Amino acid sequence: MQPNTEPAMVIVGAGHVGGRAALALREAGWTGEIVLIGSESALPYERPPLSKGVLTGAQTLAQTAILTPEACDAARITHWTGTVTAIHPMARSVSLSDGRSLSYKSLLLATGGHARVLAIPGADHAAVQALRTQADAIALAPRLKAGAHVVLVGGGFIGLEVAASARAMGCRVTLLEGAPRLMGRAVPASVADRVLALHRRHGVDVRLGIVPRAFEATDGVALRIHLTDGEPLLADVVVVGIGIEPATELARGAGLRIERGIVVDRRLATSAAGVYAAGDVAEFPSPLSGLPIRQETWHNAETQARVAALNMLGGDESYRSSAWFWSDQYDWQLQVSGEPALGVTAVQRPLGDVDAELNLYLNADGRIVGVSGCGPTSVVAKELKLARTLVERGVHASAEQLADPAVKLKSLLTA
Repeated sequence: MQPNTEPAMVIVGAGHVGGRAALALREAGWTGEIVLIGSESALPYERPPLSKGVLTGAQTLAQTAILTPEACDAARITHWTGTVTAIHPMARSVSLSDGRSLSYKSLLLATGGHARVLAIPGADHAAVQALRTQADAIALAPRLKAGAHVVLVGGGFIGLEVAASARAMGCRVTLLEGAPRLMGRAVPASVADRVLALHRRHGVDVRLGIVPRAFEATDGVALRIHLTDGEPLLADVVVVGIGIEPATELARGAGLRIERGIVVDRRLATSAAGVYAAGDVAEFPSPLSGLPIRQETWHNAETQARVAALNMLGGDESYRSSAWFWSDQYDWQLQVSGEPALGVTAVQRPLGDVDAELNLYLNADGRIVGVSGCGPTSVVAKELKLARTLVERGVHASAEQLADPAVKLKSLLTA
């Protein structure tokens, strides 16, 4: 890293948000120094392919890149591998792990989160791993050999996507979920039931209401898993996907306001002047309800990065994007957009396929505030895209219109 002679735009966290924000700063006209600091040696990349294409070999790590070395050089972005040990908001500087200090004009915290770990005996065994980083995917992919027994702990999106990838590679797969259904409160129960049936049809042994209580090394290469139901399992590899904890340590140490994440306003500004936060780590006002929310999605990272960059340059840009996430499993796609929890009326729309489901959620004023759906991608993709646009545009409709397949969703956009 070159010696700093004037305040730079500093981004802590060289992930999806950090990479996009650095590029957005240049595109918006910033000609000064941009310093992107991350603990991983890799340049910024997208995480969704790690649980899918990267594991199956359909995608290379290079294809997940947001910034290449050439693009970094062309945009004059300084990428430094290391850690920030402290933020000093009054002095507008950060302390680096190599002992240096770096001044900033504006600072973006894009620190993401840490994969949660199991607090049980044997959880530190080499055969037990998370899937959060490129290094995790590199370690896991060779273990997904035909016939290997892969055990997933956690019935959220990571666990389900890895289950689908492992089955595609010919592995035997067992998925353990402590709750009575998959995907917690992220999707309606009816969608969770369809996804459960999907995985069982593909040969995944899904066990609900069961969690591991200990891992034990054996004389061979397998790991013995002691379960709460008393029946042990032998696994070749265990992948723990029980969510993340937002990485708020730096912000907390600097005295920034923390709730479920780093609290920011509509501009993604924190409680300290000149300091912004975006992505998994930020708790921001919902564009739909104004209530504080935190999102761990590709879309959130992609869209917040630009808003944060513009405001780091002195703009007054509000974050207005509706929530949206998706998950690809086998030949299915699952999507949720908007905030279904804000709906007072839920409408199920027929899609002409017994395996497909589309739900739309209306608030008290008849505005479409959320969508959820799943099914074969070839069946649901177009309708889910149209439904998402209805949410983004704040379209009003009646339950009768939405439930009638003769009323095309596209017609509601132009009404």
